[in-house]
Amino acid sequence: MTSVINVNLPEQSYEIAITSLRDATRTLSYANAPSSLDQLGQQMASLKLGKKVLLVSNPTIFKHFGERAIASLKSAGFEVASCTLPPGERYKTLNSIQKLYDIALENRLERSSTMVALGGGVIGDMTGFAAATWLRGINVVQVPTSLLAMVDSAIGGKTGVNHPHGKNLIGAFHQPRLVLIDADVLKTLPMREFRAGMAEVIKYGVIWDAELFAQLEASKRLDQLRYVKPELITNILTRSCQAKADVVSKDEKEGGLRAILNYGHTIGHAVESLTGYRLVNHGEAVAIGMVAAGQIAVELGMWQKEDTERQNALIQKAGLPTQLPAGVDIEAIIEALQLDKKVKAGKVRFILPTEIGVVTITDEVPSDIIRQVLREM
Repeated sequence: MTSVINVNLPEQSYEIAITSLRDATRTLSYANAPSSLDQLGQQMASLKLGKKVLLVSNPTIFKHFGERAIASLKSAGFEVASCTLPPGERYKTLNSIQKLYDIALENRLERSSTMVALGGGVIGDMTGFAAATWLRGINVVQVPTSLLAMVDSAIGGKTGVNHPHGKNLIGAFHQPRLVLIDADVLKTLPMREFRAGMAEVIKYGVIWDAELFAQLEASKRLDQLRYVKPELITNILTRSCQAKADVVSKDEKEGGLRAILNYGHTIGHAVESLTGYRLVNHGEAVAIGMVAAGQIAVELGMWQKEDTERQNALIQKAGLPTQLPAGVDIEAIIEALQLDKKVKAGKVRFILPTEIGVVTITDEVPSDIIRQVLREM
């Protein structure tokens, strides 16, 4: 079953095509790549794109799905070059972008050409940024292969790379022409990465979708794909993508409402940066950030203690951390918050919940409250 969600924007709307799990047993089978990958070329051809394509992936993902994607593109008449970049947030740098530029030049990519991101959030962000800046902007298509990328980073046009002093400080808004999601790809996803994606799913429940939150609460386990019913996986994908599409359609470039999508990210990004992108992954950092933000909201009298306990129980059910990593300096976190992209007039903006499904944006969070909450984590 395939669902289509529209991201409606003034200049360039696009579709998110979601294909559900097809094998109820969900056993790993790398030999049988998802059939939607076979339709990638056909779907891109319908968009009237130029013939030259650069497929970007990492070695592991390319091994599983690269040849099928390339075969689909070639069968639709595209000329395909490919590039693999090392996996991991620490490689999300301008040096990696330079490699993409070099291959784009070597293959004479034109303004009508397309870069295709086949991978998780790191590949999607880098490919999107390279596409945004090559020849002042060429097409990009997102084919996310991680749960986190499927429900969040592949949608909405945020692209970028990290600076040594902060996450995603270098970037651009550049919307994809298409997002192609196949739930069967999740069968190849390491368990830790599946759990990382659940952090973003829980985020949507807290900020936007109380019904999704309740569905997650009703599931016995959320830490491994095999323990989550296929129907819930379908709901997770469709409801999360719909939430992201709704928010982005109302506020494409984060002038206001879209900032709520950063719930848990303010402190989470600081933790990622301070641990060198090695100790915790993005989803784990967001989970820690949500625990902190929830408790800050409680301390400020904005959120009920019972609700933050419900949130934290879901985070634990997903096998995600609820405490700061050992050795992370609290004052260093406070300092790192000043480099957050949401800082305005020197004030850090926090997204804080007021009830399940509703959040508010505020820059009136005293540093003493932040310190107190972090010390208690």
